[in-house]
Amino acid sequence: MKGERLFKQFKITLLTLLAVALSGCASTGDYQDPRDPVEGFNRAMYSFNEGLDDILMKPISKGYKAITPAPVDTGISNFFGNLADVGSAINNLLQFKLERAATDVGRVLVNSTIGLLGFIDVASNMNMQKYGEDFGQTMGAWGMDPGPYIVLPFFGPSSGRDTVGMVVDWYTDPVRYVKPNHWRNSLIGLRAIDTRADLLSASRVLEEAALDPYEFQRDAYLQKRRNDVYDGAPPPEPAY
Repeated sequence: MKGERLFKQFKITLLTLLAVALSGCASTGDYQDPRDPVEGFNRAMYSFNEGLDDILMKPISKGYKAITPAPVDTGISNFFGNLADVGSAINNLLQFKLERAATDVGRVLVNSTIGLLGFIDVASNMNMQKYGEDFGQTMGAWGMDPGPYIVLPFFGPSSGRDTVGMVVDWYTDPVRYVKPNHWRNSLIGLRAIDTRADLLSASRVLEEAALDPYEFQRDAYLQKRRNDVYDGAPPPEPAY
């Protein structure tokens, strides 16, 4: 079907870009940060994403924020957060974090029932912690290094490990299995707009605070992902 063909084409494109990045073909080798060996390629993708955001995602997200009542906006974010807890439960289980996996499952059960399909985050009000694990973190917990920093077209900051993880996460995403396809695609679009709308204030801080927004975003992403893999208690970083 058309949606599946488009996704397959995207995966081929994504893997091609990853192969180019890993081979270093997009870089001259003149870089300072060894975590970012394809900085030339990444800066080009960063500029592309920023341009796309300025002309498309940011205006749509501002309009969405302007017309959507705050309780509805919160409910939509909660709904997608509830779906994300499904993948988190799977990844906590793969990491043998059984208590966390049980909490994730409990969150899904509570929010899907008492919370009206997740639109109300009852579980958080019951002090059931949200973990947000993904397959990139799972591979990190298994000892896999993050690999090179990569900026993906449309998706933004990533790494070699997290790019593979993102593909795996797609297969555990409940939205993937929604039928018919136009409902699935509508949910994917709504989730992207809702996520971007929630980041409007953060993007303003980035624009105002950073002398080099690209470098700021890269360092913040890598630090956060390292923190995620080690559950908030990372060991000292290796010297470069």
